[in-house]
Amino acid sequence: MIFPLVIVVGAAAILAVMVLIARFRCEPILTLFVVAVLVGLATGRAPTDAVASFENGAGHALGHIAFIIAFGTMLGRIVTESGAAERIADTLIDRFGPRNIHWAMMTIGLLVGLPVFFDVGFVLLAPLAFVAARAAGQPLLLAALPLASSLSVAHALMPPHPAIIIAIQAYGASVPIMLLLGTAVMVPTAVLAGPVFARFIVPRLHVRGISALEAQFLERDVARPLPPFWLSALAVLSPVLIILAAQVARVLLPGATGEWAAGLLGSTDMALVIATLFAGLALGIARGTPWATLSRRLQDCLAPTAFVVLLVGAGGGFGRALIDAGVSHALTDLAVSWRMPVLLLAWGLAAIVRLATGSATVAMSTAASMLAPLAAQTGLVTPEALVLATGAGSVAFGPVTDPVFWQIKEYLGLSVGQTLVTWSVIETAISVLALTGAVLFQLCYQLF
Repeated sequence: MIFPLVIVVGAAAILAVMVLIARFRCEPILTLFVVAVLVGLATGRAPTDAVASFENGAGHALGHIAFIIAFGTMLGRIVTESGAAERIADTLIDRFGPRNIHWAMMTIGLLVGLPVFFDVGFVLLAPLAFVAARAAGQPLLLAALPLASSLSVAHALMPPHPAIIIAIQAYGASVPIMLLLGTAVMVPTAVLAGPVFARFIVPRLHVRGISALEAQFLERDVARPLPPFWLSALAVLSPVLIILAAQVARVLLPGATGEWAAGLLGSTDMALVIATLFAGLALGIARGTPWATLSRRLQDCLAPTAFVVLLVGAGGGFGRALIDAGVSHALTDLAVSWRMPVLLLAWGLAAIVRLATGSATVAMSTAASMLAPLAAQTGLVTPEALVLATGAGSVAFGPVTDPVFWQIKEYLGLSVGQTLVTWSVIETAISVLALTGAVLFQLCYQLF
């Protein structure tokens, strides 16, 4: 098939998904499946292959995120029902003030986002955003959007996230310089794409009601006193601390022992399970909740996540359908054939792969591996600027091919259109601001 037609098919598929769901209110999971299969058929694939492509993509997405959502929801239910989230929210409001809850959530997102993936951080901290917004008397989006944007910034720009490490190794960049450069760009980017943008957009949106997930996280036993702040914070941050402990174990323990300990504790699922068990014991059993009651509540809290999990899987299946149809490869070849400045090419390649596949990690690793030989030959730009530009492109657009798009939509109770003007705009703003930081760093390097 002629590759420009492949690009047309991919663009038409993305547009069709947005229009069918947003304009005609079609059921999202069915829409994503049908359009994904039609993409396969339109690009010459057999019907069984077109369906298998969707299933494989959905299975990969679900295998990665389904149990993260499940375990994170359990932990969130314990933290909110025990009053721990309310204790943290009250403390944040005391420190920042009710009108500055967006700054508080941005700060938490940056700190938690450094060692953990976006999806883990968002599932972990979303209940805190729900409770904090309610306690401060502010709209949910004013707390949730800065939280989500700061998590995304940390994921895209800062080591030790795997995609950044891949890009650093491919370009031969310096980790210490990347830490300094990433921090210098991360903070202003998080401020502008988070609290500043949230203050602008939230008054202009009308969100009807609250999502089922938000509703269950606002429940708690008012007759029980709130737990102390230190215990509340420890319960929320325990997955992060466990993952960090895994990295310390890899360094301090010799050979296979360190790798075994790091592999066990460093698993996201394992960290969330351990944290959930700790929270259940410290905030539930130790404070008088019978085990049977706690177990029943944990089972009940999973019901609202079923649709979210399936929708995230459908988003992954749709993205895989575009990849297998050749859309990603055709776009990448087109970008490489254009004569562009190296920094802009790094950003553009990553952005194109991001749009076609939905995955920031795939976008960054793909663009870095393709550009590394060219960058080494030309030597026109610093490796650190290239890493930053590639990371910037990897989060561009916040497209419907990214399962996180649908996760944000359902958690925050948004329509597709509202998700586009909030999350997609935030991701694009992060991308452009980080690219600007890369260009400024390169200019300063050349001048000084």
